[in-house]
Amino acid sequence: MKVRTVVVIFLISIFTGAAVVAVQNPGEENITLDGGRKGVVAFPHQLHQSALGDCNACHVLFPKTAGIIKELKSQGKLKKKQVMKKACIKCHKAKKKAGEDTGPTKCYQCHAK
Repeated sequence: MKVRTVVVIFLISIFTGAAVVAVQNPGEENITLDGGRKGVVAFPHQLHQSALGDCNACHVLFPKTAGIIKELKSQGKLKKKQVMKKACIKCHKAKKKAGEDTGPTKCYQCHAK
């Protein structure tokens, strides 16, 4: 009976042109990043997702995998401070210059010892 229901729904969606929308995993609300000698960085992940609307704004530098920044640095595939300088600070300064709400632009404002 359940298989028949699934088949019927599938056929109806094909004939009516209904699209099936996949729900994307938004990840953690908040993430703690390894900030090296300067201390950890509390990163409001979902706040950034809402503000930017495009995961690739950050994830063009690294895949969507927990712990990947530290892993890529240890493999020599990301330089020290590359994400902070190429993504975080660059984006925050551009938004500030445009008069938009933005996050911190100084190292000590994110890193906590």
